[in-house]
Amino acid sequence: MRKTWDNPIAHSMPEDACVPAEIQIGNVRVAPATVLAPMAGVTDTVFRRFIRNASVFTSKAESRQPSADSSLAERVDARISNTQSGCGLIMTEFTSADGLARCRESRRKRYLTFYDDEHPISAQLFGSDAAIIADAARVVEDLGFDMVDLNLGCPAKRVVKCNGGSGLLRDLPQIQGIFEAVRAAVKIPFTVKFRIGWSDAEVVCVELARLAENCGLNAVALHARTREQGYSGNARWEYIAAIKDAVSIPVIGNGDIRTPEDAVAMIAQTRCDAVMIGRTAPANPWIFRQIAEYTASTQATGIGSYTQPTEQDRYRMIHTYFAMLIEEELPDAVGKMKQFASWFTHGVTHGAHLRKAIYEAKSGSEVISRVDAFFEEQLAVFSEAHQL
Repeated sequence: MRKTWDNPIAHSMPEDACVPAEIQIGNVRVAPATVLAPMAGVTDTVFRRFIRNASVFTSKAESRQPSADSSLAERVDARISNTQSGCGLIMTEFTSADGLARCRESRRKRYLTFYDDEHPISAQLFGSDAAIIADAARVVEDLGFDMVDLNLGCPAKRVVKCNGGSGLLRDLPQIQGIFEAVRAAVKIPFTVKFRIGWSDAEVVCVELARLAENCGLNAVALHARTREQGYSGNARWEYIAAIKDAVSIPVIGNGDIRTPEDAVAMIAQTRCDAVMIGRTAPANPWIFRQIAEYTASTQATGIGSYTQPTEQDRYRMIHTYFAMLIEEELPDAVGKMKQFASWFTHGVTHGAHLRKAIYEAKSGSEVISRVDAFFEEQLAVFSEAHQL
């Protein structure tokens, strides 16, 4: 998964447009209509809970006239606020249906660990055998997940080689068999995430969305790129709009949402029911809160605004996530810290120095010590500069 975008597009902002306050997927209410995308190696239980905490936004009703110095939350009436949490639905990393169906129950729980504060949560599966995916979906339902999702979008060669992920986009009859088997196997909402098609010459997204609706799926999510594109080029939102015109079940748009303005522009241009955010979340864990702030301020004042993270916010974010990794006692905690350093240090003053310090650390406690020392120095310099 690439961490950068090709030639980001600046979208014009339609007046009064905002991300919907909620979306209903089967019997599950998702509020607001924002989804953390499933990302391999990223959206484990620690990151999911971290995002939920980072996205909390509580607006506050004020009986008095707010002053110009009031915080955004104080200037927005709770009754018209989007919600208290900016992230409405979180999703697991994609999980092999074959592996889940074959492994022991103890290992199943390790693969799909989640906590009560993660609801609503969806488990994403990939595979190509309808019966095996149906069995895995039953496991997901038995574990207490709110939804199950089928991955038809992963472009990784090792997944496609096994006819999983976007590899199935060339075999709609096989997809239909999987849809029917899973839908018959579970009662929880069943959704699918897919791409436009294998290539520009093999675009199947509209046909696939109709197939999903006909087979009883509860929502569809489109990453508006082909498999051949991978993560390059720009997402083509016009295909999200085409799917929205073709089906009556909820449509979730995904691709190139880097800012609240992008989220609003996607809703305005495609009329999709919700937005899904992937690569932006590790680089800017506040994105869901910012969307909620943008929505609330637009409804309150007609002008969308949101807060930007301070250096202190970035310090707290990095320290909190790394501490959560250690508390969870993950065997690869230090590796995760180094993996996320390249994302989390985006926007940090002298971030290259912090990355180097993290990469050279040998243990989790040493990583946190180096992070603390770096920011203590940075914040001291910042404070001294503002006193002059």
